[in-house]
Amino acid sequence: MTQQTITEISIGDLLNKVRAFKYEGWRLVQICCTKLPDVLELQYSFDKDYVFNSLKIVLKDTSTAVPSVSGIYLSAFLYENEIHDLFGINVQGIAVDYKGEFYRTQVKHGFNQEVQPAGEKSNE
Repeated sequence: MTQQTITEISIGDLLNKVRAFKYEGWRLVQICCTKLPDVLELQYSFDKDYVFNSLKIVLKDTSTAVPSVSGIYLSAFLYENEIHDLFGINVQGIAVDYKGEFYRTQVKHGFNQEVQPAGEKSNE
């Protein structure tokens, strides 16, 4: 059976926790962002020996910068550029930074926009 744990951490704890995973032989599985009604949620997921462990950071808005983990797991630069371009989160120190040009979208930071419920008309 696979074990799964999600631990909420502060931004200040992120780099130390990620370094610990790397040192202990965990592999980075994914980094994702989800827009919830009042917050943005980042999850950093790791796997080792059929154990899945995620670190969760909750952001009230995009004004808070998040440090890049690409100096620890180089492949993280892909996720971090995506999160910046689609959600507008400022990820500082990305190893390979596309400076907002990783994705070319019609709407800047489109995944961080309010979604209009089906059937409702916009006031614009």
